Amino acid sequence: MSELTIKREDGPTGGRYTASSGGDVAEMTYSRAGQTRIIIDHTGVPDSMRGLGVGKRLVEAAVTDARAEGVKIIPLCPFAKATLAKQPDWQDVVQ
Repeated sequence: MSELTIKREDGPTGGRYTASSGGDVAEMTYSRAGQTRIIIDHTGVPDSMRGLGVGKRLVEAAVTDARAEGVKIIPLCPFAKATLAKQPDWQDVVQ
């Protein structure tokens, strides 16, 4: 896999994180729940990118941004919820 690029697209009601490598793109979407919370509602990783830690990198990007912006994450997406639960040092941003 070539270099992984993670980008964030943010809007007033939500947004998404994308991870791209070559022509493949994975995404994690979220919606805003007021000014202090985001809800991660979906993570999708194409078969060509599975098993490479791409989904975890998307969640990690959200954790980094949540800390910087002082917001909490509500993980409704089963993948994001499981990934956050496995990382004790990320619990400060989980609601």
